Amino acid sequence: MMNYFSGSHVRPEGTEQVLDREIGDVTGDRVPDTVTLTGQTSAAGSPFITGITLVVHSWGDRRTYRVPLRNNAGYQPTLFLGDFTGDSVSDVLVRIDSGGSGAITFDYVYTFTGGQPKLLFDSEQYNQQWNYTVNYLDFYRLQVNSPHSGKSFTVDISSRGKEYLDQIYNPDGTLKKPVQGFVDPLSGLYPIDLERDGTYELMALQGVSGLYHADRFGYMTNLLKWNGGSWELTQQWFSFLG
Repeated sequence: MMNYFSGSHVRPEGTEQVLDREIGDVTGDRVPDTVTLTGQTSAAGSPFITGITLVVHSWGDRRTYRVPLRNNAGYQPTLFLGDFTGDSVSDVLVRIDSGGSGAITFDYVYTFTGGQPKLLFDSEQYNQQWNYTVNYLDFYRLQVNSPHSGKSFTVDISSRGKEYLDQIYNPDGTLKKPVQGFVDPLSGLYPIDLERDGTYELMALQGVSGLYHADRFGYMTNLLKWNGGSWELTQQWFSFLG
């Protein structure tokens, strides 16, 4: 269960700084609030930030909410305010780059409607739900299977180049042995208003790789819409590079 603290807070001495700030009504009282990300630099000049915290100051009731994030360290933390639930009140999207080789991101969506923080989206929970299998098939094909949606996507990889394909296939196009690729955890979460009705969906990207991370084929892309209690998949595709 998410813990949060409201009221006054004594800011620690040292390197805590404002990382991003947006203004908008997130509590639903029709009074613009100040939404801030704060954090601490790990060393002089380092872009790595620790202790990233979401802070909302509600000007309507003069309350301040400090929300600790599950993964609170990384690079380039940013805020986005937009209505994801359809109640005409802005919600808060927090995005943090992990800095790892897989370009993994830590992403959270909070609603503060009614003055109580509630977590709507957590990238760790998303990653547990949306996992995939990637298999090389005979005759220069790659298949990505999505057990949660029950869909599979098969693409032609014959343009990958002879040197690459010779590692995996016999001259007749059959596999030398079973070979699997992999799909990274969430590596990009983007707000998108497809219907242009003022309510945003979430576009979630996960990198699909073959033999190693740099052997990137494309991205599994899920379009998610809030249905009042959870995120519902409305579209899914394998975005293939090439």
